[in-house]
Amino acid sequence: MSQLSSKHVIGIEHLTVDDIQLILSTTTRFKEIINRPIRKVPTLRDITVANLFFENSTRTRISFEIAQKRLSADIVNFSSSSSSVKKGETLLDTVNNILSMKVDMIVMRHPSPGAAHYLSKRIDANIINAGDGTHEHPTQALLDAYSIKEKIGDLEGKKIAIIGDIMHSRVALSNIFCLKKLGAEVTLCGPPTLIPKHISSLGVKVMHNVDEALQWCDVANVLRIQLERQNTKYFPSLREYALYFGINRQRLEKLNKEIVIMHPGPINRGVEITSDVADSAHSIILDQVENGVAIRMAVMYLLANKQD
Repeated sequence: MSQLSSKHVIGIEHLTVDDIQLILSTTTRFKEIINRPIRKVPTLRDITVANLFFENSTRTRISFEIAQKRLSADIVNFSSSSSSVKKGETLLDTVNNILSMKVDMIVMRHPSPGAAHYLSKRIDANIINAGDGTHEHPTQALLDAYSIKEKIGDLEGKKIAIIGDIMHSRVALSNIFCLKKLGAEVTLCGPPTLIPKHISSLGVKVMHNVDEALQWCDVANVLRIQLERQNTKYFPSLREYALYFGINRQRLEKLNKEIVIMHPGPINRGVEITSDVADSAHSIILDQVENGVAIRMAVMYLLANKQD
């Protein structure tokens, strides 16, 4: 297989195992490119990509932009704060106006779950979901899987703990879909108030004791407490959360093994993870950032080849 089964990357749920494996193997080729002296290739020279960010982003937006520039694409950057969306224009009208200027591919982050899927049914351009509300963030899950594979080998049978604010995280859902499809075992850990009630129906275990989760896993993917998405208090205080669920050096030293530490960022240092863990040899957080550019290059390259 040398092509994706879909012309969009809207969510991991919609990708096949072959799709995921193709993206990961293609990423290795692009990682070699971004680590050589001349990092640019003409692969997307005739492609125009619009980055539509209706929600704030630093890492994801910059990662996509760098990936696009490495592939020699033409780039249009859109920010809803300075657009006609503020005047009441609909999402579909906004996108259709942009597409009428001959845009081939759209990278979109939107606060509403399902926004990318909605657009995919109504426009011809390739769509990459860069995060839709608390639903999915497929390229983050792909770069996480690639980073784990790079560090400890094939994911089949590996034990991955996702720790933190599961309820408000689009990263968690995409990771669950991706890791399960690649044969990993997944356990979620956090306060009961931050774990959705029926999440175990996705074939994952649930724990509420972080020390037990760390002892069980090979890899701990630590998620940020998303205070901006929380309309009510889900735990008494950040200090109490850090005490019971924060990953610190003392917790890791109690283990009888070494585990890999990940975090999708941005990090609330001293809350879900301490600096001495985030910056330690256990951590592959900066590897995740580097791999994000290569993953996004691979996804855009494969989608460009999928254009009708």
